[in-house]
Amino acid sequence: MADDDYNDMDMGNEDEPPEPEIEEGVEDELDNNNNEDVPHPLDTEDKGEQEPVERPHKTSMYMTKYERARILGTRALQISMNAPVMVELEGETDRLEIAMKELRERKIPFTIRRYLPDGSYEDWGVDELIVEDSWKRQVGGD
Repeated sequence: MADDDYNDMDMGNEDEPPEPEIEEGVEDELDNNNNEDVPHPLDTEDKGEQEPVERPHKTSMYMTKYERARILGTRALQISMNAPVMVELEGETDRLEIAMKELRERKIPFTIRRYLPDGSYEDWGVDELIVEDSWKRQVGGD
């Protein structure tokens, strides 16, 4: 490599990515390519809204203990950061207790995405799943 080639390079800020070089004639192609015959993906007003297709679920209707733990933890964090509470409080101040009450009353507005081995996934709403209160058995509740 010759010293002339090295000196021609812009030695600006190293954190900035180099600007891409535009070949001659490319600007003309960009200006002339209006794509008037191709419909814009957001211009679907007259075609009506497509409703999601409800397919039968392949996975279990029961919420796993891992999903339950993640939902309760995430919701408790949201509550601690002043998110609106979805249930009536009766003196509860512990954010985890409030999250558990919301889960029992099926008021948590979350969707659980379960990935399948073929790469597809299923979405379940928290209100659709059966939640087993294993904590009641451990604590000796009802």
